[in-house]
Amino acid sequence: MSQINRSAQQLLAPIISNKKVGQYHQIIVNVGDLASNCKPGNFVAINVGGDTSSMILRRAFAISRVSVSATFGGTMELIVAPHGQGSKWLCAQGEGVVLDIVAPLGTAFGIPTEAVSVLLVGGGYGSAPLFGLAEVLNARGCRVDMLLGASTASKIYAPMEGKRAVNSIRIYTEDGTMGQMGRVTDPIPEIINDLDVAVVYSCGPMAMLSAITKITDSLSVVHQCAVEEAMACGIGVCMTCVLPVRNDDGSVAMLRSCIDGPVMDGSKVQWSQVGQQL
Repeated sequence: MSQINRSAQQLLAPIISNKKVGQYHQIIVNVGDLASNCKPGNFVAINVGGDTSSMILRRAFAISRVSVSATFGGTMELIVAPHGQGSKWLCAQGEGVVLDIVAPLGTAFGIPTEAVSVLLVGGGYGSAPLFGLAEVLNARGCRVDMLLGASTASKIYAPMEGKRAVNSIRIYTEDGTMGQMGRVTDPIPEIINDLDVAVVYSCGPMAMLSAITKITDSLSVVHQCAVEEAMACGIGVCMTCVLPVRNDDGSVAMLRSCIDGPVMDGSKVQWSQVGQQL
């Protein structure tokens, strides 16, 4: 296992709750002491489908946040969209069902060593990991502002939760059914300049991450993005989640999102080559 994933453990984690929130499911599982090893940006690989399932490979899900309570100890929150066969199975599981998980996996968001102004940008349910990140950044003393965007209102995850976690929040939907009409990337240049933003953190569709990188590169601002690339094994073996990333010497290497990511330096990802054979 890679150095990044050396803290990962396989664990049987019972579901504490499974609530439908809009188009998504908020699933909370009991992970005990494992919670202390999880950081914003990490993900979990879950064995889905049950004992008789033909789904051999685990499914990867971003960790929304972890917390510790007197009642349950360490808990992990996942926000799941029931799109594929594996995620539909997971969303159908109720309280008390025990999940076979491996976590934490992948790289985490880097936290500034000083209190600086930061901007969080989330697309659809990709915003979920940013709420836990906002809590960590607030504890560091950073000013935290957030942009949430989606094609329509039903795809915006928990806007009220976002308001509690940040200094300000703006919501953009392409059809105007919530917040302002437009793309979530539209106000980024203005916000960066007005608030002297030092770091942009993002999570969402690849096209959104690419568009943000163009803006941050033009303004010389750091962009840490959690890429949404399909992961099969989650431990770097299958090579299905590779992305073209520029090395310091200018060469381009195919890096694994599950090992070298999911959090990456947006300025180094070769967005125009994503999906192409190199």
